[in-house]
Amino acid sequence: MKLNTLNALVAAVEEGSLRGAARQVGISQPALTKMVRELELELELGTSLLQRTSRGVLPTAQGKVLYERAVKARRELALAVDEISQMGGRMVGQVHLGAVPLAVMLLIPETLRTFGQEFPEIRLRISEELYVAQLHKLRSQEVDMTVGGIPHDLSTGEFFVEPLTRTSMVATVRKGSPWLKARRLADLQTARWVFTGANSESGYAKLFFEHHNLIPPRAGAIVNSTLALLSLVATGDYVALMPRQIALQPLAQQFISIIEIEEKGLELEVGAILRSDAASSPVLRHLLTHLHRAANQLNQATDAPARP
Repeated sequence: MKLNTLNALVAAVEEGSLRGAARQVGISQPALTKMVRELELELELGTSLLQRTSRGVLPTAQGKVLYERAVKARRELALAVDEISQMGGRMVGQVHLGAVPLAVMLLIPETLRTFGQEFPEIRLRISEELYVAQLHKLRSQEVDMTVGGIPHDLSTGEFFVEPLTRTSMVATVRKGSPWLKARRLADLQTARWVFTGANSESGYAKLFFEHHNLIPPRAGAIVNSTLALLSLVATGDYVALMPRQIALQPLAQQFISIIEIEEKGLELEVGAILRSDAASSPVLRHLLTHLHRAANQLNQATDAPARP
């Protein structure tokens, strides 16, 4: 199986059209179509990998399976080439980092500054994640490392974890909300909560209630974006958990308030998580070092006594 035939399939699936795929690969449309057909014959599938629609092409069930495997194979090959270069002392390549808002605001900027200075040929890509406990993107290798709350039920041996800092997830609402009168978490069970994650069965709000032996409220909204979270809380009558450090940011304080309830917040240890099979990667080890430096600065600033 030739790599260029797999590239043709990947391009067709991602572009959604044979014309667009041919343009991406740099060949004619008939040549690309021929390459996909050769791939079908070579694999002896007895079926098509792509199906034509009025809007272009879509992968068949078989095509989707091969596409997903091809993407992983191309990524593994690129990683191998990068690691060989790194073993020779040349730090090149790309790292995809998933991070929760707290990390994006307080850890990532300093990490990018120092890491970028030391390794200018490494491209860093940052993706925001509000809730990382399910670690789907890490398992599927969509990201190389995740910085977020460390789940308590990580699979033994599957992941490598480096603790970095701590935070407290506190209940927040818009300025002037009637929910500010609440004094206990139980008082907020009937509120409309914003859940973070893929569905109402995930997220820190659910964990917070369960931690205090309370039935979690119904999700009023489900988001996986900081902007969506802040917008809903600031302009609606929603309650949401967010890191205390973010809730106390001057910009956020203009629009939202922390509900002062007896339960002070959901304590979280924030750390870097990566797959165990990637823990020996030179570039990821260097990135961990720079994350620790940024975390040490943050922790020292947090622990420093306030000036009178």
